[in-house]
Amino acid sequence: MARRTKEDAIATRNSLIDAAEQVFGDKGVSRASLSDIAQAAGATRGAIYWHFKDKVDLFNAMMDRVTLPLEQGYGEFESSTCPDPVQRLRAVMAMVLQGVAFDERTRRVFEVALYKVEYVSEMVGVRERHIAASEGFTRQLARDFELGALAQGVELPVTPAEAAVGLHALFDGLIRNWILSEGGFDLVRVGRVSTDAFLVGLGLSLPAGGGECGARA
Repeated sequence: MARRTKEDAIATRNSLIDAAEQVFGDKGVSRASLSDIAQAAGATRGAIYWHFKDKVDLFNAMMDRVTLPLEQGYGEFESSTCPDPVQRLRAVMAMVLQGVAFDERTRRVFEVALYKVEYVSEMVGVRERHIAASEGFTRQLARDFELGALAQGVELPVTPAEAAVGLHALFDGLIRNWILSEGGFDLVRVGRVSTDAFLVGLGLSLPAGGGECGARA
């Protein structure tokens, strides 16, 4: 009986988060009310307060349930088994874009976090999370730009840190425009050719045959 009660509680909590994703996406975070979310979940406001302190707590639970693309990419840099830094750059960029393009929950939550929330007052912590993920991702990009240039005996026309900021901006712009256009182009293909063009433009050579290496799951 206790197990059934625990399973029911988990199911209710997940249904509330599912409803929050929907309502936040439809109305924006600031205009969405707990009553709206409860109604969408077929639950009561009391059920929400049983599981969450307030709307911010519910929003954070929604964010925590998925790994946002930059955080995912950062983690993959740490676990990558790829020995070649240029191959690793390409593989990680491709992996992150595939996650956005094909994982509906990741895309939906990323869209809410990107376009449907104002980073003020109690939502400042969400902004700080994005900044931390962005900075960590860029540091790893810079590291592999430096290692790749050394391995190939290439002198980059910009510093590794500047190259990292540029590739990060390319990556971020692709995702933003893909979401705004509601999937109006092939994010994975355009991301791949754009990444390769960026690397070649810096004087780096791509692997023979265009091969990529993966990252450890």
